Amino acid sequence: MTHANRRIFVAGHQGLVGSAIVRRLHQGGYDEILVCDRSELDLLDQKAVFGFLADRKPDYVFMAAAKVGGIMANTTCRAEFIYENLAVETNIIHGCFLAGIRNILFLGSSCIYPKHAPQPMPEACLLTGELEYTNEPYAIAKISGMKLCESYNLQYDTNYLSVMPTNLYGPNDNHDLETSHVLPAMIRKFHLGSCLMADDRDAVKADLDRHPIGGVDGGSTWTEILAVLERHGLSIGPDNVPVVTLWGSGTPRREFLHSDDLADACVFMMEHVRFPDVSMTAGGEVRNTHVNIGTGEDLSIRELADMIIGIIGYQGKVLFDASKPDGTPRKLLDVSRMTRLGWRYGIALDAGIKSICDAYRQGRPDR
Repeated sequence: MTHANRRIFVAGHQGLVGSAIVRRLHQGGYDEILVCDRSELDLLDQKAVFGFLADRKPDYVFMAAAKVGGIMANTTCRAEFIYENLAVETNIIHGCFLAGIRNILFLGSSCIYPKHAPQPMPEACLLTGELEYTNEPYAIAKISGMKLCESYNLQYDTNYLSVMPTNLYGPNDNHDLETSHVLPAMIRKFHLGSCLMADDRDAVKADLDRHPIGGVDGGSTWTEILAVLERHGLSIGPDNVPVVTLWGSGTPRREFLHSDDLADACVFMMEHVRFPDVSMTAGGEVRNTHVNIGTGEDLSIRELADMIIGIIGYQGKVLFDASKPDGTPRKLLDVSRMTRLGWRYGIALDAGIKSICDAYRQGRPDR
């Protein structure tokens, strides 16, 4: 089947991962890409999803839709994280099966692995220990989605693949300080800290107009703005110097992959990999058929902060609040399976972060 007549549905096309996959598909010459925003198709609505899949019958489905967030969001919205992710997964996967759609790429998360997994984490360590408590609901939902794909493959000979990306960053990331992951949150905090250092109130207000926090935007009073920033770890010290406070000790180590690299890996999987290529048998049992996608390299949260500080030029103070949770001590993926399949990442972390920082500071779209 040629690119021109291959119909591909990208669920979650407006997010960090989905938008990158759409860009990569366009670059690869795929012309018929199906996308729907929530007003057109609510992925939590089983009847609507089943009907859409039966009517449009895509040849391939990328499952990039998910409810995601950092430690704060995962801690305060545990019910939504497990329910919404389970609902979306079951609706799409079973809907594809009922519609006779044979090909899916399901995107999981490295948080599926045990809190104290061996480092780097191989696919085989799945379900060998307890999960990190702060993201347990999200992880359980993702494990369930991956096992759904694996089970349909084993019972019905489908080609429902699962990939497990490491921590991601890139264009269309979430910079909301109430729900964002660590890297985009740092970029925003250090940018705002630099604006405060320069007493550039207009720049701070412009940032809040783009991304309001708790109902506070650029039209709010300066007192309201300073109060909401302080609640989210950005304050002015007694010496009139900005202070950025980050959660945890700064010692946990994390791996980061640019979303454009992940999209490239996903299209590579679509074009070159089938379930038999990853269905390893151990003791007569087929399990752990997912594929890790990452760089195989990590750094500490403190080192990440230093990298972003250097790129942005923030000159204020930085504190780490060790009373807040660190999360998993280390999350480095073993990417040898993906390497053997023939793919490797291409965007260096410092270059990737610089492109995102430059776009964010200039108030322009990432892409």
